[in-house]
Amino acid sequence: MTTAVAGTSVAGGFARRKLLGILSSSWVAQCCYAVAKLGVPDLLADGPRSVDDLAASCGADPDALARLLRGMASIGLFRRTAPRTYALTSVTDCLRSDVPYSLRQMAVLDGEEVFRSFADILHTVRTGVPAFDMLYGEPFYDYLNGNHAVAATFAEAMNANQVPATLPACDLSDVDTLVDVGGGSGGLLTEVLTTHPLMRGVLLELPEAIRQAGKRVVEAGLAGRADLVEGSFFDEVPPGGDVYVLARVLHNWSDEKALLILRGVRAAMTPGARLIVFEQLLPEEDNAPDAASGMVDLLMLVLLEGHDRTEHHYRRLLTEAGFALDTVHHGTGPNADSALVAVAA
Repeated sequence: MTTAVAGTSVAGGFARRKLLGILSSSWVAQCCYAVAKLGVPDLLADGPRSVDDLAASCGADPDALARLLRGMASIGLFRRTAPRTYALTSVTDCLRSDVPYSLRQMAVLDGEEVFRSFADILHTVRTGVPAFDMLYGEPFYDYLNGNHAVAATFAEAMNANQVPATLPACDLSDVDTLVDVGGGSGGLLTEVLTTHPLMRGVLLELPEAIRQAGKRVVEAGLAGRADLVEGSFFDEVPPGGDVYVLARVLHNWSDEKALLILRGVRAAMTPGARLIVFEQLLPEEDNAPDAASGMVDLLMLVLLEGHDRTEHHYRRLLTEAGFALDTVHHGTGPNADSALVAVAA
């Protein structure tokens, strides 16, 4: 009896510590937001600096910043090199704005609009309406259209994860023109044009994303092969593509609006063209949920009208929009999108 009680106590202690870590994880995320917003990782790009020097450069209170960095150093997010002096670790190096793997803008977005939306998740669970709409008085994309700074942050944040891991599984060897519909600031398009030097590309996006894409394609030396079209996929999709791509677009929208997008793409396609949809797939209902896809779906729940879907659900939407699902390349691991290749029915 004593052994059983002791075992239960140990198990209960582990569970309690795990839950306490989960409950405090939002504190850590907001600390990352604070240093990212202040630009501290950029200031430490060349090596350790004192707290007082950092505070003077970023406009922070020295003692408050010292406590922030000390707390983050205690869990390995900064490295103390001398009294009141800190350096980056490999993790917080990702919060610099000048590295290709930067998550700085993602940390800012998550620390502001996303954090506030999750803070009111109870409203969403009770009503089924995104907390974002209640907090900001309008849907997320309408809000972006009226807030240039947030739109810029969002477009840059999407840069961090723009090229799906299943992209190489899709055969593009016979493609002359690829049209990326709602492709953000051009990360996927730039990757495809770089690896397929005879291909031309078209990007359809809203103004802020097009502005950032323009810089990206010029830096990559691809300006002569990329047409950047400013517009909405709800209005018109550029015709003439051999392949159309919807990468992480459909999960942002309700079924009704996803069908509008798909039908717009279908109307733009010529005979022989195909569509590739990149999305994380939820497991079918009789399978256990995948942690990564489940959390992304919660983000959709509080922020947008859309949701992640199963393969069967996407197959049904594609069929309703006039497509036949030809091939599915399944992604594996966290944040690995699957590629659903469809042709005109």
